[in-house]
Amino acid sequence: MPARKVTPVVPEPAHVRRIQGSFAWLDHRLLRGEHLDGMTLAEIGVYVFLVLAADRSGVSFYRKDVIARRLGIDWGEFEQAKGRLLGKGLVAFRP
Repeated sequence: MPARKVTPVVPEPAHVRRIQGSFAWLDHRLLRGEHLDGMTLAEIGVYVFLVLAADRSGVSFYRKDVIARRLGIDWGEFEQAKGRLLGKGLVAFRP
């Protein structure tokens, strides 16, 4: 007997997202590629901020001090997170 296909039901149809205006996305490989494993909250915050602030080419022009302030982390914590993200190949940086 063939397996029955389960059709998911949206619990709150009024909350289904629709793209309006600008849009940012997170690569699903962040989760599936196990990149989240071992990432600090500061790393996750910096990564998500950069993704949300990026233009269509993936470039963010925010200053490092502004990012740190907006995330509520100090300069050293930002620099450590940025360094770890660079080391993992998740971001690129050019001063």
